[in-house]
Amino acid sequence: MPVSKSRRKNKKAPPPATPKRKKEAGSEALPPLPDRRAMEGMMAQFTGGLFGDDDWGGEGDSMARAQDLMYDAWDTPTKRERIKLARQALTISDLCADAHVLLAEEAAKNLVEAKAHLEAGMAAGEKALGPEAFEEGAGHFWGLLETRPYMRARAGLAETLWELGERSAAIAHLQDMLRLNPNDNQGLRHILAGWLLAAKDHDALDTLIAAYDEDVFAEWAYTKTLLAFRRNGPSQKAEAALEAAWARNAHVPAYLTGERKIPRRMADHYSLGSKEEAFLYALVNTENWAATEGALTWLAKATKNLPPPKKRR
Repeated sequence: MPVSKSRRKNKKAPPPATPKRKKEAGSEALPPLPDRRAMEGMMAQFTGGLFGDDDWGGEGDSMARAQDLMYDAWDTPTKRERIKLARQALTISDLCADAHVLLAEEAAKNLVEAKAHLEAGMAAGEKALGPEAFEEGAGHFWGLLETRPYMRARAGLAETLWELGERSAAIAHLQDMLRLNPNDNQGLRHILAGWLLAAKDHDALDTLIAAYDEDVFAEWAYTKTLLAFRRNGPSQKAEAALEAAWARNAHVPAYLTGERKIPRRMADHYSLGSKEEAFLYALVNTENWAATEGALTWLAKATKNLPPPKKRR
């Protein structure tokens, strides 16, 4: 089962790359996957487009044209042209949240500049939607195509705030976004779980786990394992949680303990139980394990008696 990781990239890390595949005789190399945001342009065509009616205070047409430029921008291969199109979109409508998102990702020179763009994007998206959208759309927010620029800006802002050390504000953003869209199409619950561990807000983490009981993901299962260790130490409860997590993905402990190095280039997609899933989890959560006294030592010792990872095709 292939899974996509839609996360804001760490500015210090190298850009992700789609894993290379061996070219078979008579076959052509697979093209890179298109930006999923650009693919929304096709959805907009079928649904009449974003902001394409007269119900937006006279701004509908300009907002739609600006958003169309953003779909073009995400489908453009060169960074310079993408930035140019984003700035052009803002001259057409200053309510184009996605233009601010792109500028934060590609034009900002530092986190402070990125934060300013994302705050502007969130404010623009909120103004474009109006208060009724937040009242009537709560619970299925992402299902409304018009909400997605706002949600992208807010998610980017949350991650930027976290990197800047404004952790309480970052957590509050993700918690409220999950209230708006509990289906969590953006995968924010996984990020929030790691943040709550870092903040040692275990009660809030219990609430999150209860809302999303997803042991199918290594990320979720190993988070439960660390939480059990923090509360009970090297106990039967912690060992039972570890065995369940190991059954989901036995590659994770090697990356957490440093036995296996995390690759310099990240995969865009992974399969459940794969090494790619394991090192993506370790990339985000090694700090939480290392900050828990005795956790990594216990993990290395406890997994010696567990069966080796199953070979996957």
